[in-house]
Amino acid sequence: MALEKSLETGDGQEKVRKQTAVYVYEAPLRLWHWVTALSIVVLGVTGYFIGAPLPTMPGEAMDNYLMGYIRFAHFAAGYVLAIGFLGRVYWAFVGNHHARELFLVPVHRKAWWKELWHEVRWYLFLEKTPKKYIGHNPLGQLAMFCFFVVGAVFMSVTGFALYAEGLGRDSWADRLFGWVIPLFGQSQDVHTWHHLGMWYLVVFVMVHVYLAVREDIVSRQSLISTMVGGWRMFKDDRPD
Repeated sequence: MALEKSLETGDGQEKVRKQTAVYVYEAPLRLWHWVTALSIVVLGVTGYFIGAPLPTMPGEAMDNYLMGYIRFAHFAAGYVLAIGFLGRVYWAFVGNHHARELFLVPVHRKAWWKELWHEVRWYLFLEKTPKKYIGHNPLGQLAMFCFFVVGAVFMSVTGFALYAEGLGRDSWADRLFGWVIPLFGQSQDVHTWHHLGMWYLVVFVMVHVYLAVREDIVSRQSLISTMVGGWRMFKDDRPD
């Protein structure tokens, strides 16, 4: 889709510049993105309080179920994250080719590494002009895989391994994830790594939000609105 934007030049004349819009992210992918973002926030907040519980509540224990509610919210958000991730894997097969970018990083392509280095320099304010990308730029694609995909899988596996302790032996979680705790050594080791994984994702989210806002302002294409409406809008019609 092409749009036209009128710009007034210094001599009072009007110049028409074509703006191209490309449909990138389909509705299921956008819904998954925002649901996952919300679940990560809930997991981060509740996980912090599970690791560093609130002071003892006054009164009878039967009248205070605060930590119970916090744990329930954590478990529910964990289910949402894990099931949503499985749905995201499914959509990588049935969605458009942009839906596969999260999992297929083209490290075998020489041109991809060249553009990756350009993006590193751009984010470090060493490049004056950014490049145009319809989907993820190479650095964003690599970061999403290394931080989100790897992080989400790690947190899901260790999280359900700890969850299995509460469900008991021979539960579905114990049958699927019972091997995790012996692999790490003991339950407390898994707790520690799971807690560190939380901060791993927290740092990723902070950097991700900053760069999304930054790129939406200074890059040559839309970013945040693309994950809302699905369309990538380009701000100029100059070559890539």
